[in-house]
Amino acid sequence: MSITPSLELASLIEGYRRFRENGWGRRRERWAALSEAQHPQVMVIACSDSRVDPAQIFDVDPGEIFVVRNVAAMVPPFETTPGLHGVSAALEFAVQTLKVKEVVVLAHGMCGGCKAALTQELRGTEPGEGGFIANWISLLDEAREPIARELGTKGRQAERAMEQASVKVTLDNLRTFPCVKEKEAAGKLRLRGAFFAISDGILHLLDEETGTFEPVS
Repeated sequence: MSITPSLELASLIEGYRRFRENGWGRRRERWAALSEAQHPQVMVIACSDSRVDPAQIFDVDPGEIFVVRNVAAMVPPFETTPGLHGVSAALEFAVQTLKVKEVVVLAHGMCGGCKAALTQELRGTEPGEGGFIANWISLLDEAREPIARELGTKGRQAERAMEQASVKVTLDNLRTFPCVKEKEAAGKLRLRGAFFAISDGILHLLDEETGTFEPVS
């Protein structure tokens, strides 16, 4: 390699070399098939947080899950106003083109986006200084109010409540998309809520009937 990489990039290059030897090189047939098409059955909507990689958590091979990651694992409600709707485009592609059978909304513990939504510490900041984040996580404003009243805006109990509430908000927003609503009603698509606790590595699934998150044994 003629380009001298930084220390940070050098570590990624070493990882790439291990992947070429152990991941790609030993699974040529798998990659050959993936070069023709992808057929994931599950879409995962997850946070951009570096500690929460859905492929690692679910221990899946390339091509098994279609992933969208953003701050706090959010999906905005369906809308047709002018603008660039990246999450909506990814959802549309997964549901309409790939025809995934399940959409999993995966939140996690110690989420900075949910914490900022709870404390509103970025409210009023300029774009580029926190304003983009503040505008995005305002999707959680309605869910924030009862949590702030009951538990306050600081401490892990309130933060965890906000993190898990974000899953319910996103599930509700997903159901505003006509294609999602139609396919779910027809039994062709299932929506799931999940929460990964970084501190103990335990995955929880949302029981939508009770509104509680139950640990996976």
